[in-house]
Amino acid sequence: MKFSRGSALLLLPGFALFLGFLLFPLVNVLDESFRLYEPGRIGSAKDAPYTLFNYAEILTPSYLRYFAETFKFGVLSSLIALVVAFPIAYAVARQPSPLLRKLAIGFLIGMMFLSTLVRVNALQLTFGPTGYGQLLSGLLNVSANGRFYTELVVIFGLLHYLIPISAITLLGTIQNLNPRLIDASQVLGASRLRSHLSITLPLCMPGLLSAFMICFTLCLSAFVVPMILGKGKVLFVSNLIYSRFSEIANYPSGSAVAITMLIVALSTIYGITWMVSKRYGNLR
Repeated sequence: MKFSRGSALLLLPGFALFLGFLLFPLVNVLDESFRLYEPGRIGSAKDAPYTLFNYAEILTPSYLRYFAETFKFGVLSSLIALVVAFPIAYAVARQPSPLLRKLAIGFLIGMMFLSTLVRVNALQLTFGPTGYGQLLSGLLNVSANGRFYTELVVIFGLLHYLIPISAITLLGTIQNLNPRLIDASQVLGASRLRSHLSITLPLCMPGLLSAFMICFTLCLSAFVVPMILGKGKVLFVSNLIYSRFSEIANYPSGSAVAITMLIVALSTIYGITWMVSKRYGNLR
């Protein structure tokens, strides 16, 4: 593609916005993460010396627990969302009635853009003491105030918006899949389940990977769900960053946690993409 001066002028406003609203703030956070924090201050002083203490502090067990908790819920919730959303997306994509298909897609889009506060308060009301909390905890034989039940409600809160997003993401991939491949496989003697496992899933792997990455990224940045539904028992890295910045005004520590989380998240995403690409070939 020929890159002319006119093309550069058209890209200049977007590039300037990218620098001003994304790159420069990240550079500022990176610089702050290496500054020495003095207790009692709001952030670091302008002439504060550089140090690696903020990053060394992250290696302590109390900090690593936040990362382990975040990744555990992120991976688990993303996988559950894919398992639940794939049949939904397949049913919608193969729906013969255009009206029902449009209504289903509209419902998924509406659920996807529902306010997070509405989701969280609805789940808290439903699975709290005034809702089905006592009944569900009795069926599971666990305490409604225990950690296991709290973790379960947090997963419900994450799935509340991960499932619609996953289904919407998978719709395009499934619609591009030729249904005659499944019919041909069954004609040759394969069962419906084996046909989907050997044909549908491998061909839908790019969409599944994209849906997983979107869900995983949203889980890593989740803030309201663990803060409200977690009740102090389940806290993500985002809650730790908020606490560093807002409650104790330790900007260097919060910046170091944010940069570390960014690097770990990007490395994880690129690592998963590389492994899946190596296994299934060039994903497009």
